[in-house]
Amino acid sequence: MSAVFAPLVTTAESLSATLEKIDACGEIGRQSLLCDITYDITGSENAAQIADRLSTPVRILLIILIAYVTVQCLRFVIRRIVKRLAADETSEKIDTLRRRTGLSLLDTGPVPGLRRRLRAETIGAVLRSVVSLLVWSTVVVMILSELGVNLGPLFAGAGILGIALGFGSQSLVRDFLSGTFMILEDQYGVGDVIDVGEVSGTVEGVSLRTTRLRGVDGTVWHIPNGEIRRVGNMSQQWSRAVLDVALAPSTNIDEATALLTDVATAVAEDPELAPAILETEVWGVEAVDPDRVTIRLVVKTQPLEQWRVSRALRARIKEAFDAAGFDLPIPQQLTVFSASGPSSRPADPDDRRTDR
Repeated sequence: MSAVFAPLVTTAESLSATLEKIDACGEIGRQSLLCDITYDITGSENAAQIADRLSTPVRILLIILIAYVTVQCLRFVIRRIVKRLAADETSEKIDTLRRRTGLSLLDTGPVPGLRRRLRAETIGAVLRSVVSLLVWSTVVVMILSELGVNLGPLFAGAGILGIALGFGSQSLVRDFLSGTFMILEDQYGVGDVIDVGEVSGTVEGVSLRTTRLRGVDGTVWHIPNGEIRRVGNMSQQWSRAVLDVALAPSTNIDEATALLTDVATAVAEDPELAPAILETEVWGVEAVDPDRVTIRLVVKTQPLEQWRVSRALRARIKEAFDAAGFDLPIPQQLTVFSASGPSSRPADPDDRRTDR
């Protein structure tokens, strides 16, 4: 008889244990893993109930721990990438790849080490911020879900708030996007001299939102990146000093051209200026006016050296012309007689009137 009723006893005991687990941990399919494991190990309904109460805090702590480890791992990967981007050999490989694939619209030449590191660090900071924002935003949503918060109204309110903030912060978003592309494309960096339309000067600071310029008179300009429609960089790869030398119409053009060539050659051989000069050339007559002849001299220089070379050239040209006896142009004056008396003004080449 005992053999006959043994399966029934086992079934009854299993049913009783299942009912006790349901009482302790809730309905099947909704039982927490911690409560289920605790009851299976201890067989105690009280211990299982305590584990069930602790299951939500434990899951929240586990979510935070996993998120923290994920953020740290991603930041470590980003730091390694930034470090490799800042290395000299990596920069050379990237430049070679851009030239071979045609991805570069403008070959800006080799980037100085400090500027390359600053650019890589800025990109790394952006990536780290984006990673942290995405991960921790997901963590907040998961924690609210664990706490039983209805996320439907929350998402609806967040959507309305996002639309309002989107309309109010369009300029801010435009500034950040423009700054990001400006840094990625290496349009300019700290130390460059640029012209952004209304102002020009030396770049003292670059961020994702603004660019800080110092003008030649010392004024510091803070310009939102989204307001910059065009940029003229006067210090990438090389620069050029352009001098239009005006002479009297009676000057012998060949002699003046030869003298300008000699002056440019002498300046290029000067020990103080030679490192800054790449090439010199006299292009010839640029303009012919009634009172002057203009000859253009161009000197290719290292970046940011065009102004120093131009000043040296002007001084040497003045000395050479004085020694050679070349006359400088004299502006013509046109005397106009009227009832109030004669008056003088600069001559107009297009003025065809004849005094009578």
